Amino acid sequence: MTRTLFITGASSGIGAATARLASKAGWNVALLARSADKLEALAEELPGESLVHAGDATSERDLTAATAATAERFGGIDAGFANAGRGLKRPGTEAADLDDIRGMIELNVMGVVLASRILLPHLRRSRGSLVLTGSAAGRIHIAGSIYGATKWFVHGYGGNLAEEMREWGGRCTVISPGMVDTDFFDKGAPDKLQPEDVAAAVLHAIEAPPRAAIREIHLMPQN
Repeated sequence: MTRTLFITGASSGIGAATARLASKAGWNVALLARSADKLEALAEELPGESLVHAGDATSERDLTAATAATAERFGGIDAGFANAGRGLKRPGTEAADLDDIRGMIELNVMGVVLASRILLPHLRRSRGSLVLTGSAAGRIHIAGSIYGATKWFVHGYGGNLAEEMREWGGRCTVISPGMVDTDFFDKGAPDKLQPEDVAAAVLHAIEAPPRAAIREIHLMPQN
């Protein structure tokens, strides 16, 4: 039976790479992001079944509608990937714009909580898996990094979710990559991790046998 993966932040970078790899592996994929045109273009290149949802990962209404439509279309949701997140235009406690800080916290923290909250009823029915995008920045201290602090939250929350989901046979994994060559970095990082490397870690987590609960996958560039 074909399984279904729901992805937030799916229009580019790690989210898009995960959609491509999952579709190639036989998963149905549901894609949520604000950029409808990028999602439509991605869906057209996928080899398997997909469903596009243009919406905001911090909107309870958008997430609820998208997950309900996904479950109706494919008969359920077997895995979720709370991937949407962003950094600051100017880092640092004093240098960063306060509205920019609020927006980042809303997406990196509340977006993860909302996606988890709304996906859990679907995953409970399928005894499915949830993956959160953490970061190497959520495992170390970086001077003045508010972004890093949001990822510390993701790592802590992911562990707590793993314990919660364990009660009914579900699993939660935090993927914590170091520098990845995505639009997150203005100049790019072609010699660092590629989005496909992180996507492979996501697939490893959600396709592991039911006896194996993979709580965290930490990837670092070799160079």
